[in-house]
Amino acid sequence: MKSTFASMAALLYLFCALILPEFAVGIARHYTFNIKHHNFTRLCTTRSVLTVNGQWPGPRLVAREGDRVVVKVVNHIPNNVSIHWHGVRQLGTPWADGPSYVTQCPIQTNQSYIYNFTISGQRGTLLYHAHISWLRAYIYGAIIILPRKNESYPFQKPHKEVPIIFGEWYNVDPEAIVSQALQTGGGPNVSDAFTINGFPGPLYNCSSKDTYKLKVKPGKTYLLRLINAALNEELFFSIANHTLTVVEADAVYVKPFETDELFITPGQTTNVLLKTKPDFPNASFLMAARPYFTGRGAIDNSTTAAILEYEPPSNHKSHTKQLPLIKPSLPPINATNIVANFTRKLRSLANSKFPANVPQAVDRKFFFTVGLGTNPCPQNTTCQGPNGTKFSASVNNVSFNLPSVALLQSYFFGQSNGVYTTDFPTNPLVPFNYTGTPPNNTMVSNGTKAVVLPFNTSVELVLQGTSILGIESHPLHLHGFNFFIVGQGFGNYDPNKDPANFNLNDPAERNTIGVPSGGWVAIRFLADNPGVWFMHCHLEIHTTWGLKMAWIVLDGPQPNQKVPPPPSDLPPC
Repeated sequence: MKSTFASMAALLYLFCALILPEFAVGIARHYTFNIKHHNFTRLCTTRSVLTVNGQWPGPRLVAREGDRVVVKVVNHIPNNVSIHWHGVRQLGTPWADGPSYVTQCPIQTNQSYIYNFTISGQRGTLLYHAHISWLRAYIYGAIIILPRKNESYPFQKPHKEVPIIFGEWYNVDPEAIVSQALQTGGGPNVSDAFTINGFPGPLYNCSSKDTYKLKVKPGKTYLLRLINAALNEELFFSIANHTLTVVEADAVYVKPFETDELFITPGQTTNVLLKTKPDFPNASFLMAARPYFTGRGAIDNSTTAAILEYEPPSNHKSHTKQLPLIKPSLPPINATNIVANFTRKLRSLANSKFPANVPQAVDRKFFFTVGLGTNPCPQNTTCQGPNGTKFSASVNNVSFNLPSVALLQSYFFGQSNGVYTTDFPTNPLVPFNYTGTPPNNTMVSNGTKAVVLPFNTSVELVLQGTSILGIESHPLHLHGFNFFIVGQGFGNYDPNKDPANFNLNDPAERNTIGVPSGGWVAIRFLADNPGVWFMHCHLEIHTTWGLKMAWIVLDGPQPNQKVPPPPSDLPPC
């Protein structure tokens, strides 16, 4: 009798899994990430950089939607370290999110921590990276989330899938660069090159051999998984004489559209289809990326490139001679309109299978200014910031101080006293002409403040760029949530006129969005994930200067709507 019931149960489960794909339970995928030093040579400079398992970029983390991912991170370096799984929702697993002193204390030297989470309702491309100081300059890699078994892409199945990861190369230790910047109060030294899959490419001196080559066949479709893992630069990207079809952004499918050039900020991912030419073209083509920038200060205004190389037929003579190399045209460095137009083209699929669940009604509205400012120079010190001050950055004029213990731990055990306060301003305390003539007072306040949200609160947040110390874009990343980009514009946000133009039908759903240079962006999300969640600029220098804050989402009524106890191996402070 028992075997009969077991057979019937197995058949019922199989039936449910076939009819209801979300019923199917994924498998567990186990990884071990050893954080260690390894020597690499770029631009004729050999130096030791931080790596995952000796690889830079780090190894790919591959899973299917619904899978459980278990990653043991072992720290073999003198620095403390933690890993953030950028864009993974972490539903019910806030202890696995990774930002140091927010959801955990960092992993100390010769210690380890097991990150354990499930990929829920996501498929596409994300990334992982270190989340303490500037260690993510080299500690990063691709997260590839495949559809569930027997599920297909909502676009043509590609012949091959290829991660393309943008990064930066420094001839000196980035930790020394940020340390010097904090001591002087000035801007940091810039990178020496951008990279594609770890290679600067042929446009740099002493780098012709350090070039990534993508070999393709004529008449095929390739899925390029683009990831911007650069520390401080937003990038334009193009492939000479080829059109790309955008099909996904931040692990969310979008309505496909064609483009000759695309824009991607640090922390963003974009999947594109590349259809190769039907016949062998007797040429090779540069795939190139260079920065977008409108602010003040130094920038690495160079171009990284890889080579798209067609495999010639076996009887083709050109394989014995050097083929011409065709270069793409890229927008000028300050092409803000191109950035805005590209961003507006992104739309959710918003169909029955992949709906856009945009909050139509809003419980709480917030208005946050984001931008640069200054702090006073300490006594008996000479600072290299504006007018002898120290550079700072803030949200609503609050420059966030990271505590010395983890916020989530303090919140969970009710020990917030002396760690953080819950009085983060929901609007600027002193309104001004945000994108006009900047005010005379550029000083910011400092503190560790958070916003508290009841479970399932629907939120509308307007992020307003400011012109203080220059107008520039700020790529903001929200941990723990995806959000919908319901509106954007230049100048000052008008709460009386602009909401009438919000897109509440098929807006793009992302985890990272650039606040337009000299403008604003409006997002909506549902606070359905209890925990403490970081929000910060993904230009690492701006995060270092304090352009960050935290949201605390309270527990819901059901057992699966509460923050679970911390794992036994949570790193101590």
